[in-house]
Amino acid sequence: MRLFLLFVLFFAVALPAAAQEASGTIATETSAQQDAAIAQRIREILGELGNYEDVTVTVSEGVVTLRGTTTSTVEAVALDPLAARVAGVVAVRNQVTETTDIGDRLNPAIDRFRARLDQFITFMPLALIAAAVFALVVFFGFALARMRQPWERLAPNTFIAEIYRQLLRIAFVIFGIVIALDILNATALLSTILGAAGIIGLALGFAVRDTVENFIASVMLSFRQPFRPNDTVEINGDTGKVIRLTSRATILLSFDGNHIRIPNSSVFKSRIINYTQNAERRFMFSIIVERDTDLQAARAMVEQTVQDLPFILAEPAAQTWIEALHASGVELVVTGWVDQNETSIVRAKGEALRQVKLAIQAAGIVIPDATQAIQLTRETKALPQELQESTQVETVEASEDAALDRIVDAERQEEITEDLLRQDSLKE
Repeated sequence: MRLFLLFVLFFAVALPAAAQEASGTIATETSAQQDAAIAQRIREILGELGNYEDVTVTVSEGVVTLRGTTTSTVEAVALDPLAARVAGVVAVRNQVTETTDIGDRLNPAIDRFRARLDQFITFMPLALIAAAVFALVVFFGFALARMRQPWERLAPNTFIAEIYRQLLRIAFVIFGIVIALDILNATALLSTILGAAGIIGLALGFAVRDTVENFIASVMLSFRQPFRPNDTVEINGDTGKVIRLTSRATILLSFDGNHIRIPNSSVFKSRIINYTQNAERRFMFSIIVERDTDLQAARAMVEQTVQDLPFILAEPAAQTWIEALHASGVELVVTGWVDQNETSIVRAKGEALRQVKLAIQAAGIVIPDATQAIQLTRETKALPQELQESTQVETVEASEDAALDRIVDAERQEEITEDLLRQDSLKE
């Protein structure tokens, strides 16, 4: 029974005390000495903070009353949580207002300005040293970039050499910024600067996407060098001789004498046929003979006629084959190879066709005519000897190509612009 009474008495005393601590209830006992200690503690804190010289503190029964003025509303509002954190404070009555005295309100701003001016004066020598180091690093980088070697030896042309120089300048500028920020103990700003530069670069990249694409294609074409000046090429269906490759477009001279400007992005992605890459080039034409012709003999005769022409190469040899049967006769396809540096491909084809026609007619082979026409016959006289078709083989030279080459050379001399092509560079 005694143990039970002791157990009940323990819970009757311990549980109210624990409940009071857990719930943070107000103590039932207070004293003037405790109020004075609270007021003194708050005054000491306000004295250390400053800007609270006109604030008075009174404490009664744990209730803190603050009166007076401050230079800003923010400082007045900040007093509530500050006073509430002092032990023994029951409540805070904040009656502090913002002062209407202009002088008192300007004093903090003047103090801040003086403090920043002192910081600036202290910071200036270090900033001058950092600026001097940055200027020295950048000057060294730009002087190194202005040198002709080794950039012109490493680059396939002046355009790529200038890109190397520009990359070197950018690298030294970044290096100078890093050193300057390290001297100022402000390297944390570098990530912010690089992040902002990345965002700006991304926005500019989307804005000038076509220009950037052409520029990158120009760089790639400069390294690859798929053609040289005066090369005969076909790009995306356009055929002509190459005048120059700029940072934006490839310029061709068509066989009609017209300039063709093709954006480099299209050139880089298109199929390029370079007819000048190999000196040997094949021409091809078709001819139709009657069905009752001895095709084996006709084919051998035509092939031999083409091969016997002086401008036809022995290797690869001329060829003739039966292509198709038509209503009008049998189609023969004839090919021959020439050295296009010495022989005009179009004139060689024309002369070969003429000699094949003469050989077929001399052999009594009929070339059928599928057209129907009304012909009025009358007595005709033979053509004069000088007007009859000659069987003599004409000389075929690359005169037209040479004339176009001279036009291209004149264009390259007259128009002084950037050119990313080099005669001595290796082709792709």
